[in-house]
Amino acid sequence: MWVRSMMTYRFSFAMTLLSNFAATAFDFVVILLMFSQVRSLGGFSFAEVAFLYGATGTAFGLADLALGQVQRLGRRVRDGTLDTLLVRPVPVLAQVAADRFAPRRLGRVVQGLAVLVWSLVLLDVAWTPLKVALVPVMVVSGWLIYSAVMVAGGAFQMWAQDGSEVANAFTYGGNTLLQYPPVIFAQDLVRGVVYVVPLAFVNWVPALYVLGREAPAGLPDWAAFASPLVAGLFMAMAGLVWRVGIRSYRSTGS
Repeated sequence: MWVRSMMTYRFSFAMTLLSNFAATAFDFVVILLMFSQVRSLGGFSFAEVAFLYGATGTAFGLADLALGQVQRLGRRVRDGTLDTLLVRPVPVLAQVAADRFAPRRLGRVVQGLAVLVWSLVLLDVAWTPLKVALVPVMVVSGWLIYSAVMVAGGAFQMWAQDGSEVANAFTYGGNTLLQYPPVIFAQDLVRGVVYVVPLAFVNWVPALYVLGREAPAGLPDWAAFASPLVAGLFMAMAGLVWRVGIRSYRSTGS
């Protein structure tokens, strides 16, 4: 329904899609400006940083397209309209994700994918079948990891009622963090992103293997292939948190 309503005004849709593409592209413009003044960032070349940017940008864009509306759940909890979703014979998560579905968010996906493909052309890497296969696996795993964080953040709003910014710190904040090499950040922060909230498996860990660099925070080389496992664990945990959140929902009392 939301897709059909958007496509009714095709010029408006095209303009919002273009504006979304341009708005997200400004993050990459910052990187371009950096490399107009320096030849490397923490020892990473422009192509390598673009590879990191494109991988996390594409993964986050896909998650935001599919589940971005979950961040609006706090509003439904506060005004009691979540009750209408609970009485329908359709999974609540599917209804929340479809609510005001915004195809314009494809702009973020296209922009991230364009940078990723461009970086693959520029990279000077000794490609092997394993490294080639790891690139799409990394993007899909990152998509699932970001999706799990969004679902868990939505469940958190069942209790907090207005905790969207907490989830944003791990989704939008994590996306911004992972656009840059881990060597430019404090090691305590890197360890936290690897061992506490392992967002590093979105791109840092597998991407560094593709680039022929050491894994962050002392991880072994085989950890580069653990992203699907981490994504599966994240999804299972997010599903559990979501079910607990739904069961604990008590409406507005009105």
